[in-house]
Amino acid sequence: MAAIRTILFVMFDQLRHDYLGCAGHPHLKTPHIDALAARGVRFARAYVQSPICGPSRMCFYTGRYVHSHGASWNGVPLRAGEPTLGDHLRAAGMGCWLIGKTHMRADAEGMARLGLAPDSVIGARVAECGFDVWERDDGMRPEGPDGCYDDRGAASYNDWLRGRGYASANPWHDFANAGRDAAGAMLSGWFMQNAQEPAAIAEKDSETPYITRRATDFLDQAGDRPVCVHVSYIKPHWPYIAPPPWHAMYGPEHVVAPLRHPRERQDPHPLHAAFMDGRVGRAFQDDALRARVIPAYMGLVSQCDAAVGRLVAHLQASGRAESTLIVVTSDHGDYLGDHWLGEKDLFHDPSVRIPLIVVDPRPEADATRGTVCEALVESLDLAATFVEVAGGEALPHVLEGRSLVPFLHGRAPERWRDCVFSEYDLALTPHAARLGLDPMRARLFMAFDGRWKFVHVEGMRPMLHDLATDPGEYVDLGASPEHGTVCERMAARLAEWALRPAQRITLSAGRAAAMRGASLRRGVTLGLKDGSELPAELTALYRGRPRPAPGGIDGGGGAP
Repeated sequence: MAAIRTILFVMFDQLRHDYLGCAGHPHLKTPHIDALAARGVRFARAYVQSPICGPSRMCFYTGRYVHSHGASWNGVPLRAGEPTLGDHLRAAGMGCWLIGKTHMRADAEGMARLGLAPDSVIGARVAECGFDVWERDDGMRPEGPDGCYDDRGAASYNDWLRGRGYASANPWHDFANAGRDAAGAMLSGWFMQNAQEPAAIAEKDSETPYITRRATDFLDQAGDRPVCVHVSYIKPHWPYIAPPPWHAMYGPEHVVAPLRHPRERQDPHPLHAAFMDGRVGRAFQDDALRARVIPAYMGLVSQCDAAVGRLVAHLQASGRAESTLIVVTSDHGDYLGDHWLGEKDLFHDPSVRIPLIVVDPRPEADATRGTVCEALVESLDLAATFVEVAGGEALPHVLEGRSLVPFLHGRAPERWRDCVFSEYDLALTPHAARLGLDPMRARLFMAFDGRWKFVHVEGMRPMLHDLATDPGEYVDLGASPEHGTVCERMAARLAEWALRPAQRITLSAGRAAAMRGASLRRGVTLGLKDGSELPAELTALYRGRPRPAPGGIDGGGGAP
């Protein structure tokens, strides 16, 4: 099999699964991503393991579920010592580099306890989610009276913008994410009424082209080294404002009707009600605002598509294309008013389902080019996929996902999963306080078997949707007595999943099997009456006279 020398791992932030031309959007123009779908496999039912940036990304980067790696919310550190994609790929001889966002926070206390200096090679990798960093740019440099949301956010980008003449204390916001009125005052992208204004920045200087250039700069100097390049964009994540000409590419006439139903507001689950009644939910229930925001979101998506085109063209021009596995995906979706909600957070498909396109250039994948795979796929499957592509050792006791290579090569994997899972930690949200939830128990868990989507809510009734009869997920059957048996069955699936041996990552199943009975051959012969129960060799050292001590001293005598 021909070798893959490069993995181009492209992630967009908050890109919905259905906001691509190849996924059936009636108006969005995404020709470059569509072209990749025509050359590879589009996985139509891919789900993230948490519908929020930080924990979702930690699942991609560790290949493990949220309550396995523990980084359950934005800003919750990934604990020092957690194995990552970078660790696995480097063991297989492939580098692993970051250009863009991870939303990971270092476990400074854990690093100090282990004596890992942040400026050492190993310490820097532990602090950066296992990556070597070409440029980390988490974007997101909003400011309030207590300072910046992220002091490191867009730091290099801001310096670069100032060097380009964008003079301000925070050009990320003041130019890349704000327009101007006739008097020159800012029209902030944080205010949704400004969404269709052009950002006050040249297109080539905006965030998406900037990260694209940094990626091609890296590829130019990487030579022929085997490397995974994680190009991680901040867009189309809010603030919802696009640079020209993308800001004017779409209008209200291109906005599809929201996936919502009046029934959802009639005696809703208390959790759904809390999110619907929150500030973001109420904003996206305003159709006039929605008609301004979504065209901007669509323009950002098309700009992201153009970035993919530039990356692919660079691979072709540099001769890397025939040895590069390309992946395009997202960390979660965006409700955009569906289900009377904005943002992400809950488990309806607009939030928890993601686009996933994989292009394998090898001849073994020729038979699947341009196909759509309907298997239930989880985001953490990519880590296992990358390890196999890099020629690494399969690590099923560590990596909780499974390689997608069989699907790419037209083979049916053995016993593929029939249920996907996702988690959400409510503890840090105002909704938990509003609902009076104990911070130690404010957790949500989703199990979806392809038909029934079941959500366990600590301390409340479950949510249940039947996607066979209600593909829009409008009818919550969690309180229906007629569906009690279904809820019990799905709760059992969730319990079975929770009982997996997720924490025994230092011992493989093969090594565990080899250790069975090993202590017997090392002298642990507990439970014997006289030794005749075992082969003589196993008790030979416990019979006869004592052996000589080290150094030749005769052990035949007795102690005084």
